[in-house]
Amino acid sequence: MREIDRLTTERYGTPSLVMMEAAAAATARAVTEYLGGEAGTKGVLILCGRGNNGGDGAATARLLATAGARVDVVLFGRLDDTTGAAKTNFERLTAWKNELAIREDRQESSTDLGAINFYQCDSDKGWEQLRAGLLTVPHAVTIDALFGTGLTRPVAGVYLEVVRYLGHLRQLRDSGSPHSYIVSIDLPSGLDSDSPAPIGEAVDADVTVTMTAPKLANVLPPVANHNGKLVVADIGSPRELIDAAATQLFLIEEADARHWLIQTRYTPGSYKKTHGHALVIAGSRGFTGAAALCANAALRAGAGMVTVATPASSQPLVAIQVMSEVMTAELAETDRGGVSDEAIKSVLKLSERADVIAIGPGLSSQDERTRNFVRAVVDQRRTPVVIDADGLNNLAPWPADLRGSREYPIVLTPHEGEMLRLMGAEEKSALADRVQAARDFASAHQVIVLLKGTRSLIAAPDGGVFVNPTGNAGLGTAGAGDTLTGIITGFLAQAYSTLKQDVDALATVIAALYISGVAGDIAASKLGMRTLVASDIREHLGAAICSIDAIGERPL
Repeated sequence: MREIDRLTTERYGTPSLVMMEAAAAATARAVTEYLGGEAGTKGVLILCGRGNNGGDGAATARLLATAGARVDVVLFGRLDDTTGAAKTNFERLTAWKNELAIREDRQESSTDLGAINFYQCDSDKGWEQLRAGLLTVPHAVTIDALFGTGLTRPVAGVYLEVVRYLGHLRQLRDSGSPHSYIVSIDLPSGLDSDSPAPIGEAVDADVTVTMTAPKLANVLPPVANHNGKLVVADIGSPRELIDAAATQLFLIEEADARHWLIQTRYTPGSYKKTHGHALVIAGSRGFTGAAALCANAALRAGAGMVTVATPASSQPLVAIQVMSEVMTAELAETDRGGVSDEAIKSVLKLSERADVIAIGPGLSSQDERTRNFVRAVVDQRRTPVVIDADGLNNLAPWPADLRGSREYPIVLTPHEGEMLRLMGAEEKSALADRVQAARDFASAHQVIVLLKGTRSLIAAPDGGVFVNPTGNAGLGTAGAGDTLTGIITGFLAQAYSTLKQDVDALATVIAALYISGVAGDIAASKLGMRTLVASDIREHLGAAICSIDAIGERPL
């Protein structure tokens, strides 16, 4: 990002001051949005470091005051310590009264303007005095403009005290007291922008306005949890500079999901075969619910037809749990009620009519015959296959000679425990870098890996990794993984039936993960995270899809 900023100035002649003004405008918009669209008479506190992040804060102060806010700005240091565009913006704060006078000389109204109080604080004692005086006055919003992308060591000294002060404000507000909404510029102060690991204490923001593109610390847990709502602001860097950075890490956006939905829209001639047939191989004695959750989600996600193939003794129970529209088929089973390798021929026959296979939810992994069955289905596939839960356990550790292909891709959906087993690793430290672990595995075996967890990841065979921003803690509920597998399967069934040779399996999995997260967010907004269950995700899929592509879902 620092290189992109430099090249924007050197190659394209965009002054740093102009970019700083754009960053300030984006921050001011975020603050004004929180204040209900009107900043007039509201109190705002802006805490600034001496660098460009502080300069962004100083420019934001002027814009908010112009809109009528009462702004208190604290620079931690002296004006003489600042340089460049940041210094220019701090100097403009000291000249604020002169700007008002110029307005009056031009006979321009200044009655709608707010006020700016500018304080310079270069010691612990100065901060104590400010807290005892200025900071006893309530502020509707506090802006964290202390540190940007350059921090690599823990905050200390007066900066640590400021970070702790913001934490205190947050605790008071969360307990019900009316205290400041916290906005961070670029990223919460105290984070290393290039690392998902904490380096010390950091600000917990309600919203973070980051410039041009997200940084690692904006999107990767655990430190991404400090960001609150993330707003990505365009401050004028040309798109070609961003593309030339050639990153292999991407943040999934709503536009990605919308593009897929537009590609697979229903047409006047659409009917069940147009939207694909999904074969779900799932369930075992005592674990029939997983099969039903997966199949029902595949159908609700838009698959034209869904068949559940399950052990013979489980079939009657699965049949009464699935939607009436879902078909069932029975398979040969072991004495423990799991699928037997004697069922291979039956499944291969069923798969002749399928566009995609999902295998694993509730399947059981206690018998060698079941392991043989899973391996044979994946080896002999003539469709894409989605492997989850016991499908993964039956293949762990992952066979070195089992690889996906462009024609018949393999999609794996492990949680962290399953991922460790696939890797043949015993220590959790093997997933200390989740991005690299998923990337290495996907590249080595030419598979698509969806590694579930906080900010789920999708790793592609070419080394690209995609971070999903949707979803919430309520999605950790039992059965949510089975539901996600069903949604992915339903989306793949539609893609392979509708798009034929032009299908992009990776783009389809990306869309499925993003939209399932949106469905979970809509469900949580209505029901709360605490009471959310897996079927709620499925039942809010329609609302999620309509929120992204309302035109495409509207009847002609």
